[in-house]
Amino acid sequence: MSILLKLPQTKRSLVNIIRCSSNISSSDTPKFDMENPFEKEKQKCILCQTGVQVDYKNTKLLSQFQSSYTGRIYGRHITRLCKQQQEIVEREIGKAQNAGLMSSYNKDPAFLGDPKLYDVDNPIRPHRF
Repeated sequence: MSILLKLPQTKRSLVNIIRCSSNISSSDTPKFDMENPFEKEKQKCILCQTGVQVDYKNTKLLSQFQSSYTGRIYGRHITRLCKQQQEIVEREIGKAQNAGLMSSYNKDPAFLGDPKLYDVDNPIRPHRF
């Protein structure tokens, strides 16, 4: 019975010691006001980084996110776009195809020589095709 009564007292005394030691401020304790040097920079997608506004009339930009052989829209793991920009690109490609500005199956041959924004053969995660 006496052991049980002493146990809470030791816990209280430990808490008091910790509280007292945390209140002690000396000039010897270092102050860490600097940022974490090991923290990685937050990566931005190419559209957010450059601030490009995606529009359905800009078919040259939209065609870079579409396969030149199948007309399939590349996924986020290939284009490395953020979720919001990927949804905007998909929506604008659909608008351009409905307006007749882009073909739904083949890429316009005039845009085949455009510079690549990403590497199709080196996705972030592997894919099945």
